[in-house]
Amino acid sequence: MNHNISLIGAPTDIGAGSRGASMGPEALRVADIVPVLQNRGLQVLDRGNLSGPVNPWLPPVNGYRHLDEVVAWNTVVHDAVYAELGQGRLPILLGGDHCLAIGSISAVARHCRETGKKLRVLWLDAHADFNTHTLTPSGNLHGMPLACLCGHGPQALIELGGQTPAINPKWVRQIGIRSVDDGEKRLVHEAGLEVFDMRYIDEMGMRAAVEMALALVDGNTHLHVSFDVDFLDPDIAPGVGTTVRGGPTYREAQLCMEMIADTGQLASLDVMELNPAFDVRNRTAELAVDLIGSLFGKSTLMRKY
Repeated sequence: MNHNISLIGAPTDIGAGSRGASMGPEALRVADIVPVLQNRGLQVLDRGNLSGPVNPWLPPVNGYRHLDEVVAWNTVVHDAVYAELGQGRLPILLGGDHCLAIGSISAVARHCRETGKKLRVLWLDAHADFNTHTLTPSGNLHGMPLACLCGHGPQALIELGGQTPAINPKWVRQIGIRSVDDGEKRLVHEAGLEVFDMRYIDEMGMRAAVEMALALVDGNTHLHVSFDVDFLDPDIAPGVGTTVRGGPTYREAQLCMEMIADTGQLASLDVMELNPAFDVRNRTAELAVDLIGSLFGKSTLMRKY
């Protein structure tokens, strides 16, 4: 795994349905993300926060809320993530709402095309985020990033990384899904997304889900993890804007992160939707940082594989 880490803050809730995710990057810093990563022997460079338009808090227009502002934010995210990858560094995007994954994953896909790497995206989330402007009940773009990345969205977003679609749905594995809108279910099915929802995890276990999600990952794979904090059960992680009961437990989440770390192929990371306005004494941020530590190799024992 790359030991040169760049933190990129994206303090905006421009695509969300509630305010507060803009405070997420600072909450992660308060929860000691830098020293936790440094204690893993990593060289950490905090690039500070990106700048973009303020949230105008307006109703949807033609099925999209704040489209121009979302495009602006994703453009600066794309450029920042792409620049770090070009310098041989591992970027961690500190969100911010999940619409920003359009910019980060477009940049990762562009980098993979140029370097000949295979891309695998692990989408850890309570939601499929595969809505479109005709399917969404809200118009909030944080429910559409994966659809946009797969070519279902406004032109300015789907062509952000220089190729449309930015990614193939076959490169994506979703874990922890438990809330999908009715029309969205059909689109997920038609796109052929591989989804390990909570029923799968209940029946087969987190280990089986992650093993399947990581199948065929090898030394030429760029592994990108897009970690929406609402992936976690809200009993342990209340600090998100869109809680859905019945998510992974602390131990299930730890196992997921440790198995990803075991591959040694993690090359970029999003940490999204942390909302301190709904948190209790920053405990969700602290939990997220704890799990990020596991994603970078923290474990109870030195293990033989």
